[in-house]
Amino acid sequence: MSNGVVANGASADQTHTASQRYLSTRGEDSGLSFEEVVLKGLATDGGLYIPEAIPSADNWKSWKDLSFTDLAFNIISLFVSPSEIPSEDLKDIINRSYSTFRAEEVTPLVNLQGDIHLLELFHGPTFAFKDVALQFLGNLFEYFLVRRNEGKTGRDRYHLTVVGATSGDTGSAAIYGLRGKKDVSVFMLHPKGRVSPVQEQQMTTVLDANVHNLAVTGNFDNCQDIVKALFADPEINSTHKLGAVNSINWARILAQTVYYFHAYFSLLRQQPSTFKLGDTVRFVVPSGNFGDILAGYFTLRMGLPVDKLVIATNENDILDRFFKTGRYEKKPAYGSNAEGGLEQDGVKAHEDGVKETLSPAMDILVSSNFERLLWFLAYQFASSAGMDDEWNKKQAGQEVSSWLSDLKNKGGFGPVYKDVLEAARKNFESERVSDQETLDAIKALYKEVGYVLDPHTAVGVEAARRTQQRALAEEGAAKHIISLSTAHPAKFAGAVELALKEEPGFNFEEKVLPPEFIGLDKKEKRVSDVANDWKAVREVVRQQVEEEFKTLGY
Repeated sequence: MSNGVVANGASADQTHTASQRYLSTRGEDSGLSFEEVVLKGLATDGGLYIPEAIPSADNWKSWKDLSFTDLAFNIISLFVSPSEIPSEDLKDIINRSYSTFRAEEVTPLVNLQGDIHLLELFHGPTFAFKDVALQFLGNLFEYFLVRRNEGKTGRDRYHLTVVGATSGDTGSAAIYGLRGKKDVSVFMLHPKGRVSPVQEQQMTTVLDANVHNLAVTGNFDNCQDIVKALFADPEINSTHKLGAVNSINWARILAQTVYYFHAYFSLLRQQPSTFKLGDTVRFVVPSGNFGDILAGYFTLRMGLPVDKLVIATNENDILDRFFKTGRYEKKPAYGSNAEGGLEQDGVKAHEDGVKETLSPAMDILVSSNFERLLWFLAYQFASSAGMDDEWNKKQAGQEVSSWLSDLKNKGGFGPVYKDVLEAARKNFESERVSDQETLDAIKALYKEVGYVLDPHTAVGVEAARRTQQRALAEEGAAKHIISLSTAHPAKFAGAVELALKEEPGFNFEEKVLPPEFIGLDKKEKRVSDVANDWKAVREVVRQQVEEEFKTLGY
């Protein structure tokens, strides 16, 4: 339990609205400030942080003409008290975060076909949607640390050591978000030789002194296990303040809510004759760890007119199975049943037990952010008993803890109560897309309109076509659908080439490859090979932070 006291010494109850205070999904932590949950990442009880209440954006219609950065300020302010980050400081953090994007609109909306639109989220430094959140998170870390260190010098300064494991995109986006930031070191572990060449080059060619790439002789599970061991190790935690950047960090979800509102307003400007302010829209989101679509759920709850959130999974379909059956259950694949995908696109960097696919960033056994939605579903169910809010929250935490315990010990839980599943289906529907359907989607769209999709985005576009057909059949009218992209197609060249190699006139270098990717393989690299041994990694972390300190004269 936090003491609920913020930087200026006032009580959080006096300075923070309910949506600016945070609790854990498993019930032990509550009353935390935004700064606390950003720097901690994971709750002490193993749960994930969520706001104590979801705010209502009552004046959202007045935001329709705002720039991306002004919109971000209005939305993020609902979750961050000005007593923690004064308005001018927050505006500055946001402006710096999105000045690194190549597109003026930050996340432009393009019309694909008819009423299906694509939200391009790959205009950040590493050409992946994760940049939207990690550019913001990097600047937040620096802001909080510099403030904590005012008047402190040398080793008295609060220094954050970020440790993470990556199978590809998270690593490069985190590194680009944290490179050169003051009072923070970042250690990114990847399975040696298993991530795609582009992803490895994006990570290892960043030469800033605070960036440390560790190539582990093992698989992605080994990397994750090492990170977990470090966070659980009293010895390193007594000397180093460890931080997390993966999608469980609340600030990442918060940053991603902005582009849902921005996409809605872009659609309003682009389709004035068929789409009016207040009309509903359907969002389709390629889903692995559930963070991206969870941000959409928050915007729906805040008041954005979202008709449905459509989860698009690949053949690792735990989410699709939950929404169809109410049971959330691991379904591991091994041996020949697990094989697929393309090594050059990083398919071998996954956790053990997943089915290898052409969309490897979505190759997961369980979705780490799904726990947050489960809490809101359990809370809604508890509220029907007519007790007070404190009881409802306690019940929700206990229910989530029980479900997650069953997942860990029995490999799954459910079917959940009928009312819980019906509440979930009110806002969500799901689609599962196979590898062949992914290739077909890339090929079809290129033939029809000349647009090249990456394989993860193609999973979403195929799901968008299906949900559009269903809306036509059920309601007799088409709906405007916004499908979210995940990465630039050049990041997954293998799948794109496989789909389009026989198309007349298709040339990858001419049609797809951005100039920023040319010559990456010739650049200087900095990476340390380490054994699959958490104590060996702990020693490397100590040594490299020590070297950083010496360089800084500490």
